[in-house]
Amino acid sequence: MVPEDDDDLVICRCEEITKGEIKQAIRNGMRTLNGIKRITRAGMGLCQGQTCQRLVSQILASELGIPLSEVTPTTARAPVRPLKLSAFATG
Repeated sequence: MVPEDDDDLVICRCEEITKGEIKQAIRNGMRTLNGIKRITRAGMGLCQGQTCQRLVSQILASELGIPLSEVTPTTARAPVRPLKLSAFATG
């Protein structure tokens, strides 16, 4: 569980996003995990949200006054890596 009064608490260690930054995104109109992710980058680091998504979900549910079960998980995507153009040509 996330302490209620500690806005300086780092929630997303990969991107160094604090609880206060997440709460500010919610106050600015973000109502989904994907919205918070887009605005704050929470969940976009090396772990792709595996470490922080549950904490961000708890903060979102608490701030909106909704059950945690109503928070929709983020859209999972495979990591992207650069490819040389020759890889497309040779198929």
